[in-house]
Amino acid sequence: MRAAIGTSDYHVGGETFINRHINLLFGGDTVVICGRFNGDDPYGKPLFVRREKLTGGDLITAPFWTLWNRARHSTSRLPFGRGKRDLARFLRDQRVEVILAEFGTQALALAPLANELGLPIFTYYRGTDASKALQSRRIQSAYRKLMPRLAGVFSVSQFLLDNLARHGVRHDNAHVIPSGVDVRRFAPGDKQPLSCLAVGRFVEKKAPLVTLQSFAEATADRPDARLDFVGDGPLLAPAQALAERLGVSGKVMFHGAQPHDMVRQALQQTQFFLQHSITARDGNTEGLPTAIQEAMACGCITVSTRHAGIPEAIDEGETGFLVDEHDAAGFTAAIGQAMDVGDKPAMAARARTVAEARFDNDVLLARLETRIRETLGR
Repeated sequence: MRAAIGTSDYHVGGETFINRHINLLFGGDTVVICGRFNGDDPYGKPLFVRREKLTGGDLITAPFWTLWNRARHSTSRLPFGRGKRDLARFLRDQRVEVILAEFGTQALALAPLANELGLPIFTYYRGTDASKALQSRRIQSAYRKLMPRLAGVFSVSQFLLDNLARHGVRHDNAHVIPSGVDVRRFAPGDKQPLSCLAVGRFVEKKAPLVTLQSFAEATADRPDARLDFVGDGPLLAPAQALAERLGVSGKVMFHGAQPHDMVRQALQQTQFFLQHSITARDGNTEGLPTAIQEAMACGCITVSTRHAGIPEAIDEGETGFLVDEHDAAGFTAAIGQAMDVGDKPAMAARARTVAEARFDNDVLLARLETRIRETLGR
């Protein structure tokens, strides 16, 4: 079955879940529709870039289409004029049979045209699109109008589906399928005692300053403990300054953004994975962090928060420890509790077993294909 994968940016190395769909969905019989092309197409897929410059005629009609689409669809994201005609031609020429829009916001742009062409379209909610985006009443309205146009909805966590439902956005054919992890590549290695790792953008919803402060407090009497941060972002410099003030610069290493293989190798050697996820002031949340799934597959004991889909992954006291969002003192205590676990290899082994059972992305990819085929009666 030939599928078009709709995404905002292509190719983004960190979007492993989307890249996996582009590369492997339905045996790799896929094409790509993107908003921006970043100049790298490692999979050699037929590619359509939506945000090309408008023609003179389209510039003249743009105000009309903006108002029309906002009134009818509650969004102005839809292609029109030559852009719409070119996209329709691309879908026909490529003999696309189904569209998977990665992120609900991409579905807003693609669903009306898909309906016009008689193409079934599904969307995949992953985090921001079902949290921060819902702070806008216009997006809430657009999503509610979108649902009848979709053949089905997928989400990486039940939390996101529940959050959508709280805003009146529901679909009868909705399924939770986490992004998953390659459990064959992400596997436990030789663990370094008292080693900790935090992976992710240095942004508000990751709360890296809380992670750093709690690590410093929890390991004050553990001079051999180490914490590695992988990622960059606006809070990186404040985190580095805080490490200096806390006097833990010798125990904390900031690596910046790194290739995915480096993250994998670090996880294999790391004993504890730390992630104090919170709901940002703009409403942004996680879905179910891929990094936590990867950490579990590598046999890391996770210390995190009761946030978004994280409790759907971590069995408290069995594979890791969770505290409430913003509970810095609790996070400090949880890190210490993790480090004091009597049989760390047994807890690490349970984390690995759960990852194999719940997050094997080969199994999850097959489940996604099955749900799509069943919906379409194939």
